[in-house]
Amino acid sequence: MVTAAAGGTIRTAIRIAAAVVLLAAGKTSLAFDQSHADWGALLKRNVEVAQSGGSSRVRYAGMQESRGALQAYLAGLSSVTEAEYRSWSREQQLAFLINAYNAYTVELVLTRYPDLKSIKDIGSFLSSPWKKEFFTLLGARRSLDGVEHGLIRAPGAFDEPRIHFAVNCASIGCPMLRNEAYVAERLDAQLEDSARRFLGDRGRNRYDSSSGALEVSKIFDWYKADFEKGGRGAASLAQFLGRYADQLADGDGARAKVRQGGAPIRYLDYDWLLNDIAR
Repeated sequence: MVTAAAGGTIRTAIRIAAAVVLLAAGKTSLAFDQSHADWGALLKRNVEVAQSGGSSRVRYAGMQESRGALQAYLAGLSSVTEAEYRSWSREQQLAFLINAYNAYTVELVLTRYPDLKSIKDIGSFLSSPWKKEFFTLLGARRSLDGVEHGLIRAPGAFDEPRIHFAVNCASIGCPMLRNEAYVAERLDAQLEDSARRFLGDRGRNRYDSSSGALEVSKIFDWYKADFEKGGRGAASLAQFLGRYADQLADGDGARAKVRQGGAPIRYLDYDWLLNDIAR
């Protein structure tokens, strides 16, 4: 028979053990660096933003020299459990996924660098580089498509069309890779800044005054539904683009036409050449 005193001792021991478990769980959740400082340092050293501010190039040779640091950061991403991830705020989750996509894209390029002209060279007719499952994230084997479409763009997950200006496909036609990591406390401002930079880059998005048409990236064709489904999006692609009339067009008349959705939309060819600073 267990005495009352012994029972009290046992209950106290159980409470202490439970507290230790909770404390350990708390330490685990704090273990991941939400500032993504290691990734940010790599970007700062190896990403060069164009003077115009609308595009960037990557020093992949420098990333290759620092591959140990990159892989250490990737190992940190892979160590995050799904339960830990679920305990984070929406902004922490989205910043985590965007940074993971971009960092794993660089790692994928480095598996073949410098012997490739495009990330598409890593794939084949039957195998897309974006479908290659080469890393573990949130406890499962993943591909880049798995992160972008299975997690970021999953129905009801984030409903944030501006992620298309944040995830970088290692190509000249893609929105720029920022020279800083995405972080939760500045995420909205970073996404908006990335949108304005991309839409203000006249090499990839512009109002053509001679034809009266908007000439924009194929991204708006491929992911048109994301820009039209409400939330951060709009009722139509023209309405979404109209929000960025100041970036897309020059002159009050042209900007008014874009803002009102009165310009027909045409899609430009996409440049899949590697966004390497060496080129």
